Amino acid sequence: MLLTAFAISGMVTGLSGVFYADLNRFVSPAMLSWQTSGEIMVFVILGGVGRLFGPLAGAAFHIVLEHSLGWVSEHWQFLLGLLLLLVVLFARGGLI
Repeated sequence: MLLTAFAISGMVTGLSGVFYADLNRFVSPAMLSWQTSGEIMVFVILGGVGRLFGPLAGAAFHIVLEHSLGWVSEHWQFLLGLLLLLVVLFARGGLI
């Protein structure tokens, strides 16, 4: 079962990479920095680890927060960090 999950995950990831390369007509290792990986982890932590729609809800919440707090302050990442800390301390299952 675990091998099947890894195989499906690899297939979906490879397919998304192909679509990304086709869309941009260029691919470079510099396009995927450590910040992108960290942002994905924030999505998962905000939405809820172990839930099917948790990362999707976390990504939507992150985008809404980025746009709404971006108007208020240039340092919206600090406010997002505080929210992430509160989620980790008090809402261990995420926002969902």
